[in-house]
Amino acid sequence: MNLTTNFNKIEFDSKDGAEMPSYVLDNIKELSSNLQALRNYTGKPIHINSGYRSPSHNSKIGGVRNSYHTKGMASDIVIRDYSPKKLVRIINKLIKEGKMKQGGIGLYNSFVHYDIRGKKARWDNSSLFNF
Repeated sequence: MNLTTNFNKIEFDSKDGAEMPSYVLDNIKELSSNLQALRNYTGKPIHINSGYRSPSHNSKIGGVRNSYHTKGMASDIVIRDYSPKKLVRIINKLIKEGKMKQGGIGLYNSFVHYDIRGKKARWDNSSLFNF
């Protein structure tokens, strides 16, 4: 199922094969439209490392309780040739311009977490394994 010009539902499906509830699909549609704005800006494909996570899958991989992933409101993303830090700067710029929804942005060593919680949240876990 196409969600936007460049995103398909399958990219956001839980890795354990669990069915996506309808309310989660509604959130995924909103999330994908925000990611489409980022895709339009960069002109490059966005790889979704993690989109929706069923509660059991989220628990299995050590995700936080009440993760926005379990609500279909979060994605962990990578864009080839863009460092996570550069990607965070672009997302913040697009939020400031009203092209993406305010939400959570997490910086990690190899990806960026973006969610559509509706309020600003920022964290940097990019140096957890730098000794």
